[in-house]
Amino acid sequence: MGWDEAAVDERAQAFLAEHDPAKMERLDFLRARFDAGLAWVHFPEGLGGLGAARGLQAVVERRFRGTPDNNPGLITIGLGMAAPTILAFGTDEQRQRFLRPLWTGEEVWCQLFSEPGAGSDLATLATRAVREGDEWVVDGQKVWTSGAHHSRWAILVARTDPDVPKHRGLSYFVCDMEAPGVEVRPLRQITGEAEFNEVFLTGVRLPDSLRLGEVGDGWRVAQTTLMNERVAIGGTPTRRTMIGLLSETWRERPELRTHALHQRLLKLWVDAEVMRLTATRLREQLAAGHPGPEGSGMKLAFARLNQELTGLEVELLREDGLAYDDWAFRRSDSVDFLGRGSGYRYLRAKGNSIEGGTSEILRNIIAERVLGLPSEPRVDKDVAWKDLPR
Repeated sequence: MGWDEAAVDERAQAFLAEHDPAKMERLDFLRARFDAGLAWVHFPEGLGGLGAARGLQAVVERRFRGTPDNNPGLITIGLGMAAPTILAFGTDEQRQRFLRPLWTGEEVWCQLFSEPGAGSDLATLATRAVREGDEWVVDGQKVWTSGAHHSRWAILVARTDPDVPKHRGLSYFVCDMEAPGVEVRPLRQITGEAEFNEVFLTGVRLPDSLRLGEVGDGWRVAQTTLMNERVAIGGTPTRRTMIGLLSETWRERPELRTHALHQRLLKLWVDAEVMRLTATRLREQLAAGHPGPEGSGMKLAFARLNQELTGLEVELLREDGLAYDDWAFRRSDSVDFLGRGSGYRYLRAKGNSIEGGTSEILRNIIAERVLGLPSEPRVDKDVAWKDLPR
């Protein structure tokens, strides 16, 4: 069936007429919505979608406004990174097993990629996966793992062949976070919270049925995750924005205004509008295929803009902007830029240029893959991973 805006809207209306959210349990409502193809409409039928254009998701979201949601702030890694990777590389059994509870929020996901010695240069990672029959035994350490403390599953990249160059000896797995040998430890941030963790994997046994893609093809699979991650961080629309919040502060505090601050606010408003329009165009491009390096540009712009906006807010509020009394250690479910104070926003925004790919690495990607500039010399490209200095 060819889906257009009217047809998708009719489908959503018919669903709501048959499923009154006020009379249903939250999970029952979400499961039924997934089964009706109204979770992510661009996914195939039977996997929460209709096989429609990605842009028609906005039609569904408008119709379902005010109904129970799947707590997207908590499951953002599952929605933005794990799901598109499972769709692209998973078997039919893996798609059927994982996508529905992922979207409904019954199972939370995290990302086991970065390591203490392999962050910006992820391909140097040292976590090993050794095959024993139909299982893989995983040993290693991961770090900066957001949400690991409440995750049921993780997407994991591990080294399965140390005798080949670093990019060619990796494989990609779904990791059971409840398996014996998985240990999660909190990492306290500058805000006082611990959104993320370090994860130790000691003799963790994973069945081969949890592998995504071919053995040794993990780098290609991981690229799908990373490109989607950068779009998820930098290109996701929100009804309330940082520039809107800053504008509200400007209107409410006229006694703090200066001409110089006004000029900076106008420039940031223009930058925010450019980013919004660029994100809209990027999402339209995604409807025709997989995300490309353009998502790196969006994520780079998002980090810079968020840090400048939060910095201006603190300057505008003067001593009030520095107020932050929430230093108590706690486990946070998600990042809440808009629901917290200016002090929190300013501190938390410092991480935007690190998480999801550092700004330095993103500039390299843009230079090489978007602008076509010569790549940096890579002397380790053809050297076996085991022979690299560490």
